[in-house]
Amino acid sequence: MTELDEPASAGPAVQLALRELGILLDKRVWAPGSRLPGERALAGQLGVSRSSLRQALAMLESEGRVHASAQRGWYVTTSVVSEPPSILKSFTDNARERGLVPTGRVLHRRVRPAAYEESRRLRIAPAAEVLEIARVRGLDTVPVCFETTVLVRARAAGLESVDLTDRSLFATLEEVAGVRVLRSAYSAHADAADAEAARLLGIPVGSPVLVGEEITSDQEDTPVLLCRSVYRGDAYRFEATLHRSPD
Repeated sequence: MTELDEPASAGPAVQLALRELGILLDKRVWAPGSRLPGERALAGQLGVSRSSLRQALAMLESEGRVHASAQRGWYVTTSVVSEPPSILKSFTDNARERGLVPTGRVLHRRVRPAAYEESRRLRIAPAAEVLEIARVRGLDTVPVCFETTVLVRARAAGLESVDLTDRSLFATLEEVAGVRVLRSAYSAHADAADAEAARLLGIPVGSPVLVGEEITSDQEDTPVLLCRSVYRGDAYRFEATLHRSPD
């Protein structure tokens, strides 16, 4: 029997592929978020049929270790960041709770006049100064989020010069400016990665992304910042606790 006509139900071959793939994933031969070799090449490497390989990959997918992307092949699953239900936590806090290393690379930081809609939402005068910070956030060096934050400059004194590499913005705000964020009005919608997001997140153009937009307020319920975050679709989950009115 040749490799090509081996029956799909060959249990030992599937178990072999499953075991060998598990070892390779444990050793991080392929980085989280990266594409696996093509099925033909991978089946040949493991010495099994493509049908057996697909069964093993399907089992790993059910365990959340790999996932299929239509027309693009198989990918190693990226560690997922999720927002705890009804709890405001920073990207850094969420990552560390999962035993992951949060990273942050500053793309730009500049002071500029607020746009009209920004000034309305932040309750400041039109064209008042804001500080815009753009960063790529990652987990264990894998980029998973591209965020642009707009802060009221007068409420974020000191952030213009602080090194924000691999640092939590919430924690830095409290340490440097004495501002503690306590509430966030958050919305999220699905989208497709444009050229910029694809380049920064290391994904193909058109890949699924989740866009989160929020306005965050301090301990006095005063708006402090606006943030727009673009997450890889395979690396982020938003959770919420919903309540039905007793009436």
